[in-house]
Amino acid sequence: MKQDMIVILDLGSTENTTLARQIRDLGVYSEIHPHDITPEGLKSLPNVKGVILNGGKNRVVDGTAVEIDPVLYECGFPMLAVDHPTARCDRRMETLPEEADLKEFVLNVCGAQANWNMKNFIEDQVELVRKQVGDKKVLLALSGGVDSSVVAALLIRAIGQQLVCVHVNHGLMRKDESESVIEVFKNQLHANLVYVDATDRFLDKLAGVADPEAKRKIIGSEFIRVFEEEARKLEGIDFLGQGTIYPDIIESGTKTAKMVKSHHNVGGLPEDLKFELVEPLKQLFKDEVRSCGVELGLPEAMVYRQPFPGPGLGVRCLGAITRERLSAVRESDAILREEFRKAGLDRKVWQYFTVVPDFKSVGVKNNARSFDYLVIIRAINTVDAMSATIERVDWDVLQRITDRILAEVDHVNRVCYDMSPKPPATIEFE
Repeated sequence: MKQDMIVILDLGSTENTTLARQIRDLGVYSEIHPHDITPEGLKSLPNVKGVILNGGKNRVVDGTAVEIDPVLYECGFPMLAVDHPTARCDRRMETLPEEADLKEFVLNVCGAQANWNMKNFIEDQVELVRKQVGDKKVLLALSGGVDSSVVAALLIRAIGQQLVCVHVNHGLMRKDESESVIEVFKNQLHANLVYVDATDRFLDKLAGVADPEAKRKIIGSEFIRVFEEEARKLEGIDFLGQGTIYPDIIESGTKTAKMVKSHHNVGGLPEDLKFELVEPLKQLFKDEVRSCGVELGLPEAMVYRQPFPGPGLGVRCLGAITRERLSAVRESDAILREEFRKAGLDRKVWQYFTVVPDFKSVGVKNNARSFDYLVIIRAINTVDAMSATIERVDWDVLQRITDRILAEVDHVNRVCYDMSPKPPATIEFE
């Protein structure tokens, strides 16, 4: 392994990710692990140089105080307790350390080397993947989004033709998305790509389902079923590759934090999953995933592609999905992306999309009363997807987008702009 590591044990703090990024900013790799990790589990982690016990207000779970196994204190690693007055550590602080104090602990007390960079991260993950997979094959869900594209490139570097990429068109893709995936990955990058059109299958399963969590879990579970069917057509498939990143895990809930929303690749996985997971990006934040893609040599257009959720337009067609509203989401989203590109906003704004709620409003179209849906535009900026601000889009650009949506998209008579930051809102509506 190329990188030294500082382990953060989560004892209920809401600032674990902030602390992890502060340590990485020092050039030292950090990972967040559950408070109940065993001494054996801690010692099995590679190149651990020190441990930070990060407390907080959520140190009671199911009526039981969150505490550390006393044996952990005997593991021999330097330990720092943050906001945890009962921890048996030589060093303790009431709040997150200042940069100078954190640097003193990480670099001097722990003796960690500042060798955290994407080149070393990739080399480490390649080594770990090869050790995990051996001579077996990995099945990867390749949506064409940033996360799945980067993990595909990393796995190709690690295991080459042992990787089988499967692109599932679940009918919830953006306009011309599947065609683009096939062109880039199969025709340009010559990936081992299997294309599955499962539109009707997914939409039939989702018919009448309005609850966001139920939709996400149906989509996640059905994805796995499709992969299992494809795996049965192949030989030696024992692993499932996923582009899970750290915000996915945080929002899906930890042992000391409540769920915000489940992600199809975390909370939506069935209990009888027949694959072992390969998730080399699961400790990275979104901006780090992009840096990883650049280091892997992926095209810039692919690395900075618009983020797209695993459930696709299924969580942007709010409530129970209908083909009519799904078409309205797809067409309005295409108009938004085209106009943002013309205005030079496609690289300035981190994420932008449209949603269509499951209710109608009165309006006038073609000189007659209409009772149709509304389109909501959302455009946000973020660094790590854990918080987000709203983009102040020029009024003329918004007017042009609105005019086109009202003129070109069927069953729509109103356009709104979402002004809600994260928090309290999430990036997606569902």
